[in-house]
Parts: sequence; structure tokens; C-alpha cells
Amino acid sequence: MNLTLPPKPKNSLFKKLRAIVITISIIALYIWTFLGIDLDWEKAINKLIQQFDKVIPMLFSPDWSATGEVALTMLETIFIAFAGSLMAAILAVPLSFLAANNMMGKYLSMPGKWLLSAIRAFPDLILAILFVVAVGPNAFAGVLAIAIGSTGMLGKLFSEIIEQIDKDVVQGMQANGANRTQVLFYAVLPQIIPEFLSYAIYRFEVDIRASSILGIVGAGGIGTMIVFASANDNWSQMGTILVGIIVVVTVIDFTSAFIRKRIV
Repeated sequence: MNLTLPPKPKNSLFKKLRAIVITISIIALYIWTFLGIDLDWEKAINKLIQQFDKVIPMLFSPDWSATGEVALTMLETIFIAFAGSLMAAILAVPLSFLAANNMMGKYLSMPGKWLLSAIRAFPDLILAILFVVAVGPNAFAGVLAIAIGSTGMLGKLFSEIIEQIDKDVVQGMQANGANRTQVLFYAVLPQIIPEFLSYAIYRFEVDIRASSILGIVGAGGIGTMIVFASANDNWSQMGTILVGIIVVVTVIDFTSAFIRKRIV
């Protein structure tokens, strides 16, 4: 039996010209960007090569005597991420209901969406700087920065999950005389809790990486050690720190992936 394949769609002249114009525009943008950088490229490349000859061998020769200190600081980083993620997950739940169209209506949900967008507008590092000024250079500032920064993203994701629930289940309970509280606990929550937990765990993975950086501005965690190691040109200790970060992030990635597969 011979199968006749449909003819391949022909690209119009307009589509070809559009692709060419887009490609040329992107290339021109990159060229304009690099030409606009006031930098002595020869000097920069020579310095980079010199630094590589000095730094890379030391990075690959970790100072294992600092393992204990790195482990304790990395543990603090994990606690910062966990506490911040937990606070964010709790705060995001009511905000997500306020921002969900099918819960508040199209117009009443707009203030909730605007609030979540405003929260997401601030990078974690900027929030950390603000909280370091407010509460001092400690781990609590990092927890607050992670919590506020993650609330905006989790609130948005949670609200989208709520908007995608099966309306037939809700309408079926309402038709049988269930009140709003019963509909919430027996029709809405069973549908959204597994995905809420999955996204919260995934956000914890992201926050582990974020909390590793926040110590650079004094918000606690492994970032503080990174600052001191780089300031003192202690690249062997930096190598130990990098090994610690890689191990912790890898273990948490695989563990959270396993847990998320079991939940959803």
C-alpha cells in the first residue's frame, strides 16, 4: 500500500524576508552591544589568562581542612532556604485565592494579581539588601528576602492552578446543596494541594541557589564565606565551598524530584 504524503507547505516570500530581517537585526544588535563596551579587549584577555593560570589550579585543589566550617555554613544556607520557602508557601495560599479569576471574579482578582506582580518585581538580592539594613546582617534578613521573593512567584503559580480546577466537581457539590466552606474543603483543596506541594518543593530547590548568593550582601549563609575567600584570594577554600554547593544542590535536586513524582 503506497502512502502519499501531503505536500510540504511552501514558505512565502514574506516569511523568508521576515526571517532574514530578524536574523540580521539580532546580529546587528550583538555587534552594536560589543562595540559600545569601553574595554581594552587585549588587556582584558591577557589578564583573564593570567588569572586562569593562578586561580583554576587552586580551585581544583580544595582545602579539605575547611570542610567542617563549609558544612556548617552550608547547613545554615539550607535552613535559610527552608524557612523562607515555608513562609512563602504559607503566605502565597491566601494571595493566590485573591488573584484567581474563578474565585474572586475577573475584576476583583485584579488587585491580587497586581500585588503578586509588584512582589515579583524585586530581585532577591535587592530584598536582601533592604532587610540587611532593616534587621541587620544576619540569617534572618536572608529568610525574609527568600520569603518575600518566593511569595510572588508561588502566589502566581498557585493562582493558575486554582483557575484550572475541574469546575464540574464544584458545580456538582453546589447542586447538592453544599455551602462555600464544604465546596472549598471537599472540591477545591483536594484538586490543588498536590500541585501546591509540588511547586513549593520546586521553589525550595530554587531558593537553595538564591540563599547561596544572599550572604554576599550580609544575609547569612555560604555567601559570606565566598566573600571572605575571594577577598583573601583563598581559592583553595573557594574550591571547597564550590564542592559543598554542588553536592548539596545535586542531592536536593534529586530528592525533591523524587518527592514531586510521588506527590503528583
